[in-house]
Amino acid sequence: MTFTQILFYMFSGILLMSAVCVVTVRNPVHAVLYLVLSFATAACLWMLLRAEFLAISLVLVYVGAVMVLFLFVVMMLDINLAQLREGIYRNLPMALIVGLIIAIEIIAMIIRGVGPTPLTQTPVDDKYSNTAALGQVLYTDYAYPFELAALILLVAVVAAIALTMRKRKDMKYVDPAQQIRVKRSDRVRLVSMPAESERAVAPSGKQE
Repeated sequence: MTFTQILFYMFSGILLMSAVCVVTVRNPVHAVLYLVLSFATAACLWMLLRAEFLAISLVLVYVGAVMVLFLFVVMMLDINLAQLREGIYRNLPMALIVGLIIAIEIIAMIIRGVGPTPLTQTPVDDKYSNTAALGQVLYTDYAYPFELAALILLVAVVAAIALTMRKRKDMKYVDPAQQIRVKRSDRVRLVSMPAESERAVAPSGKQE
């Protein structure tokens, strides 16, 4: 067994252990931290497969941004752990069915992918760039699926904004068009007040 295989099995074991801990630990903060460990270990596996760009993207995007945001949100929210566990037990059958389907799909893809591939048959020299090859495939052979995925993500972002921007009675909204059309007479009102008396008032409240 080579050193690369030893690293692969070690990282795979850590990844499986952390993935199981994500769904089994009771503390949500610990679950998020285990998910961060899963992403970091998956990035190490990408490095072993010589996919440096995917590994760095996984670390920067998910570990460095998304999971840090999740961690702050979970730590700031007052989560009822008892109610959370009840929801897990209630949705456990559906979760097992979905997990079984995903596992079958992954196993089918692994079985289908066993054997020589164009990447393994092509000799790789020192000038080979994984990032350049990924960009060549992504923006030429899969240009239309890439644009379709970008459109779906755009629709998801717009839908998320629309769902969170619902009108509530306790929120104040500003109309930019109305702010632009505002005039001085709409904001300032001149009030005529009588002049003050010339007689001063003593600190005790008695007139001099």
